[in-house]
Amino acid sequence: LARIHLPAWLRLPRRRWRVVQRIDAADELPERLPRRGVVLVGLLAEPKWAVFDCPCRGRHRVMLNLDPSRRPRWKITNLSPLTVAPSIDAITGSRRCHFWVRDGQIKWV
Repeated sequence: LARIHLPAWLRLPRRRWRVVQRIDAADELPERLPRRGVVLVGLLAEPKWAVFDCPCRGRHRVMLNLDPSRRPRWKITNLSPLTVAPSIDAITGSRRCHFWVRDGQIKWV
């Protein structure tokens, strides 16, 4: 069998999306977040928001409501690897980013 030589970036394991921090209030959010990093706002057992920078790298922030008493809302079904339901459809100005976070990876719609 012939060996296939892949570029180095294809051989490296992909870092998965993960929860990097929990804070008490949204006004405590850091200005910069790590790549593929999600911050939970509220109690760890019952977070109110999940906040991250959009995976499109367009420098816009996504804030997902996790509070069951408000609509629309999302649910973190698994913390590690991170899974969020339902899909995220972030519309900012003329930009639309529609994706799933499944098993710590982005799946574009």
